[in-house]
Amino acid sequence: MRASSNAGDLVLDPFCGCGTAVAAAQALGRRWIGIDITHLAINLIKTHLRDTFGPEIEKTYKVIGEPVTVDDAKELAEKDPYQFQWWALGLVGARPAQEKKGANKGIDGHLFFHDEADTAKTKQVILSVKAGGLTPPQLRDLRGVIDREKAQIGVLITFEEPRKPMRVEAASAGFYSSPLGTKHSTLQLVTVGELLAGKKLDLPSRLFSTFKVAPKAAGIGREVKNVLSKKRAAAP
Repeated sequence: MRASSNAGDLVLDPFCGCGTAVAAAQALGRRWIGIDITHLAINLIKTHLRDTFGPEIEKTYKVIGEPVTVDDAKELAEKDPYQFQWWALGLVGARPAQEKKGANKGIDGHLFFHDEADTAKTKQVILSVKAGGLTPPQLRDLRGVIDREKAQIGVLITFEEPRKPMRVEAASAGFYSSPLGTKHSTLQLVTVGELLAGKKLDLPSRLFSTFKVAPKAAGIGREVKNVLSKKRAAAP
């Protein structure tokens, strides 16, 4: 990229994959456009950029083609349930339990966290995504998966607003008490509408990326800053 472009040029990667090219373009002060066909790839690219440049990077680019309303999300769910599932997991930064279609053993996605001094003790959040109607057996199934996987928290993402009996059922699962001194509902219900409106999951603060973490932009970032500073100073 250094050899074939200059700072400020526009770089196009029509098959982004994991976002290596767009991250390099960002680090080297190029403008960029990245294209990919799956929401799984888009989620990975967004995570790659956030891990490399920090959360503020999300304010500097726009994703075109993702659902932005509940109706958009329903249309995606009807058209391709797996793409909907991957997109919904992306709303909370979760990694799909598997990247191919097939049986998932009641687990659609994972989040992982450390909340103890011993960072070898990785803990997990199990996520389940439901595009159809919400029923009490689905909650009981998720509770069973939490126990089976020895997970600390389970989250059910759904279109429907849970009725009172279902919220009571979820509340009966109790709380996860973190060594950080915080308590979090063991079984959480959240709607797509709430996530689109900015609601966050109730999780321990030391949550970490569920994808392989990209290295922070360091030396290359300083190089780009120097180049851009010189260009600004030379501008009339």
